[in-house]
Parts: sequence; C-alpha cells; structure tokens
Amino acid sequence: MKLQDIPKIKHTHSNNFFLLCGPCAIEGEDMALRIAEKVVAITNKLNIPYVFKGSFKKANRSRIDSFTGIGDEKALEILAKVSEKFDVPTVTDIHETSDANLAAQYVDVLQIPAFLVRQTDLVVAAAKTGKVVNLKKGQFMSPEAMKHAVQKVKDAGSDKAWITDRGTMFGYQDMIVDFRGIPTMRQFAPTVLDVTHSLQQPNQSAGVTGGRPDMIETIARAGIVNNVDGLFIETHFDPANAKSDGANMLHLDNLEGLLTNLVAIRKTVNSLK
Repeated sequence: MKLQDIPKIKHTHSNNFFLLCGPCAIEGEDMALRIAEKVVAITNKLNIPYVFKGSFKKANRSRIDSFTGIGDEKALEILAKVSEKFDVPTVTDIHETSDANLAAQYVDVLQIPAFLVRQTDLVVAAAKTGKVVNLKKGQFMSPEAMKHAVQKVKDAGSDKAWITDRGTMFGYQDMIVDFRGIPTMRQFAPTVLDVTHSLQQPNQSAGVTGGRPDMIETIARAGIVNNVDGLFIETHFDPANAKSDGANMLHLDNLEGLLTNLVAIRKTVNSLK
C-alpha cells in the first residue's frame, strides 16, 4: 500500500505523516464543507497528505435514540461534494456488505470499523471494490492478530490496505494505547494511530460515550515519536453540540497548532538514525 494509491492525495513526497481528519458523522453539507475548508488550508500550509473523514451513517450506537445519520445517499453525496470542491480524497466507514458497493461510488477509502474487523464478508466486500481499505484494529484484538485482517484483503485480490489502531479496552470504561503495537502492525501494512477514538471512555451509565480531549496532543505526539505512518483525528467547530463523539473530538480551532507541533516532531524523528 502506497499513499499514491489514494486518488487526489497531495504532498506525498513531504516525508510527513498522512492525516485522516474530519467530523465523526456527516451532519449536513454546510458543516462538512466548513470543516473541510479549514483542514485543507492547514494541511496544504504544512504539506501534510490529507484524506477527509466523515461517517455517512453511524450504525454502532449505545442507545437506540442516538443520532445515526441524515440519510445514506444524502451523506455520501456530501462526501463526494467535499472531494470535488476541495480536490481531496475521502474516507467513510461501512457496516454491512451492501454498504461496500454503495459507498465505493462516492468515496476513495472504505473503513472497516473496529468492532467489525473480523467480519470476513465485510472485509472481502470492501477489498473487492478496488478501493483502499482502512482496517481499524478491534479494541479486543492484539496487534499480531491484525495480520489476518490484512491477509483477507490480499486474498480478495487487493494490496490496498492499512491498519488503524484506536486503542485497546482497559476495564469497562477506558481505552489505552499500547505503543508496542505500532512497530508490530507496521510489519503487515502502513499503520495509523486514531488519536481521538483512543481517548474515548465507553460504556458510560448514561449511554453516551465520554472522552479525554485534553490528552489529544499527548497521544498524537507519542504516535509520531513511535513512527506511525498516519494520524486519525476527529474535529468539529462545536464539539459540545456535535451529534456523535463530541466528548473526545478536537476543537477545529486547535487543529493548526497541534499539527504544527507534530510536523516539527516528525522532522526531528526523521533526522534521527
């Protein structure tokens, strides 16, 4: 898997990490375009290869009354508009085999959610579209076990896959990042660190996931120091009122400062022998 396999991706020769960034869920066209415009400007300024992220639907929710989306094709059309307007690739997650061919008509990367990464039919369906596949490591899985998920993509006829670590379940209401897993998973495929989901605090009694956004820079810095190929960061201009994952999102106003620091760290890491 090479960054150049992703249509429209830029700055691939900058020797920077690549970035998947955007809102947790597509809530509407205006919000998606507003977030994309800001992130595109920042990543162009810092020469960071960028993929816009947004879920077209949210199938994994704690409560039945939680927000799940604005309509599948409506959200996918917004993702396509983001790609066309800003000339950037897009990524969205799929939850059922039937989602693969539908989403592939609109986006460049299909993401397999962490809870579903062992679902062979889903992984194979994504691979067979010919799109790049982002395999999120299950919170319950070891880094070593992810080689089998990557192999499923290869066995389905594609080598366009990477792995994303989104933390490991620690007790009932917390996540931890085991940085020992990064070099292990990089043996199988390029590896991304999902910073914001790694800071979730799931299984809250209210049925709404909590989080530790104050730790975003700490985890992101550690990922860069440990040679991750990419970072995954969810962001919003109003996290408190976001319809999904607001508790662990980065405020959009804080993104440029964070990425500036991370680029500086990456340059230092690149200079080491």
